[in-house]
Amino acid sequence: MPAEMPAKRQQLNADADGNVNAGEGPQNASEQTAGEQVPEAVPSGSSSSTPETAGEKTSDAVPQNAERSERKRYPKRFSTTLPSLLEAGGELDKKIRERVGKKYEVKEALRVAEYVMLGVSILVLFMMVSFWMHFRKTREELGGGQMFGFGKSPAKRFQGGEDSVTFADVAGLKSVKEDISEIVDFLQNPKKFEKLGARIPKGVLMCGPPGTGKTLLARAIAGEAGVPFYSINASEFIQLFVGVGASRVRDMFDVARNNAPSILFIDEIDSVGRERGAGTGGGNDEREQTLNQILSEMDGFSTKDVVIVIAATNRPDVLDPALLRPGRFDRHVTVDRPVQKDRIQLFQVHTKKVPLNKDVDFDRLAAMTTGLTGADIRNIVNEAALWACRFDRENVSMSDFYYAIDKILMGAKREEVISAKDKEKTSYHEAGHALVGWLIPECDRVRKVSVIPRGRALGVTWSMPDEDRMMYSQEEILAKLKMMLGGREAEKLVFNELNAGAANDLERATGLAHKMVAAWGMSSRLGPVAFKTGDEHPFLGRELARIRNFSEKTAQVIDEEVMRILNETSLQVQTLLTENRNLLDALAQALMIREELDEKQIEDILGPSAHSRENDQEEGTPTGETGDAAESAATETSSETVDLPETETERPEE
Repeated sequence: MPAEMPAKRQQLNADADGNVNAGEGPQNASEQTAGEQVPEAVPSGSSSSTPETAGEKTSDAVPQNAERSERKRYPKRFSTTLPSLLEAGGELDKKIRERVGKKYEVKEALRVAEYVMLGVSILVLFMMVSFWMHFRKTREELGGGQMFGFGKSPAKRFQGGEDSVTFADVAGLKSVKEDISEIVDFLQNPKKFEKLGARIPKGVLMCGPPGTGKTLLARAIAGEAGVPFYSINASEFIQLFVGVGASRVRDMFDVARNNAPSILFIDEIDSVGRERGAGTGGGNDEREQTLNQILSEMDGFSTKDVVIVIAATNRPDVLDPALLRPGRFDRHVTVDRPVQKDRIQLFQVHTKKVPLNKDVDFDRLAAMTTGLTGADIRNIVNEAALWACRFDRENVSMSDFYYAIDKILMGAKREEVISAKDKEKTSYHEAGHALVGWLIPECDRVRKVSVIPRGRALGVTWSMPDEDRMMYSQEEILAKLKMMLGGREAEKLVFNELNAGAANDLERATGLAHKMVAAWGMSSRLGPVAFKTGDEHPFLGRELARIRNFSEKTAQVIDEEVMRILNETSLQVQTLLTENRNLLDALAQALMIREELDEKQIEDILGPSAHSRENDQEEGTPTGETGDAAESAATETSSETVDLPETETERPEE
């Protein structure tokens, strides 16, 4: 190779016809006929006319004197890398033309770097296309109608239609609907209020337990108002990037102002409206920045902008005080659990499209569902309809509602067989709960006892008051404690041993006794004092900012009083069960045989309960009822006013 040859290389390919190409040898050569031979100009047994150098590869041509049978062993195409000296009219070019005698083309071979750049370019292009398709798919969730529209509000504007909800579709809640309907009246007829100098509230906060109808009320407002109605869940403010929440709040209020008069509905506002300065978020927590923007927007309305903010939450205790003050949320509306007359209306509303049997009694159903919410009642109606469909019935009967109530409150039955020993212990455990509740008049009336495994429980005892209760006395709370401890003491009396199945009873009884001492002032030793004991979770937004306001000695006294109440109650229950051992054995034996007893069957075994006859006639079993388990009226107690635990008792799996 001449010394002056440059370092640049090119690739030369030749096929069997002698056509030579550089850079695309294998591709071009593949177009030739496989049976053609290499020109005779190539000397027999010699290599290609291109000399081999370092880094070059030369394939031998077929020797001229090779037999036809041996020609298949030799390659019919070859490829070699030549220096850039191969130029038209050059010395090397002339020699190749003389030796090969055929035309050929020279093309610059692709370098390794060029292949790498090509691969990187394809990868970048693929990533950009994927990125663009991702944002096209999620732009609605991200709140914008275009790419990178993170700061756009995802609030949805309500469009009225045939499925619109009105106040007529909201059962009960008379006082709540009156407060809400005033806002609708102001938007429809503002002059009526302006004559008297009245000012419409800027904000309405609806508070209440889950399932009581807060969101349904907002939908009814949208159907009645006749003005633009925008709804959003507070969790939609917080997304991928910092600052998105505040930007969305600004955009949402701008849209509402541009369409004033209008209504904004923010559901679950506690997800961004928690008290500032507590928890672990710090000063630049994204939720705090979003809350600050909401506070600024609500307090920055001009007098001409009629934009009303309606919010819903089931945790008003954790909201920031600045959010609750007048000028922001002027009106607070409590949406509580429905009372009996409201539950009757709820059953009537939810059964409008359900064909009912003549035996369905709404008064009876309402009495059986004390403490349940509208969502619970709707679920009961749906479960009853599904159960009737399973047996191809033409309508829904009262027995279907009994089954649905049992399933919702107790859980679905578990088709499994427990050992005779466990069944006997569970029967005595539940018999102890039921007997104590049957003999003590301050306890809620026992409605059903079951040792059929349901959910996570091996047995369950249900009791329910004769009417809606708003408060409980000290004697009634102590009676609840006795009923909770009845199962444990019955096992101890009969088997002379304790089991882990009473863990749930002890946990609830200890919590109730602790509230008696530390919250309700029912301890003669401590007196009428309420102590904050830090029973709130620290991440709910308050506990880290609070300091315990009593000493270690006082904490010790509280613990001693709790133990005293529980020990005294246990002794009283043990004495009661010992005196009525025959009734305990009779009830337990009946449970082992029948597995489930309703109120009428319990009365046949134990005799009349300690409750008054008058209340028994109002809430008792109707004349002629068989008392079968499928038609029993089993419910649970739920009194939210004093935050007592439910009187449902169950024996969990050990």
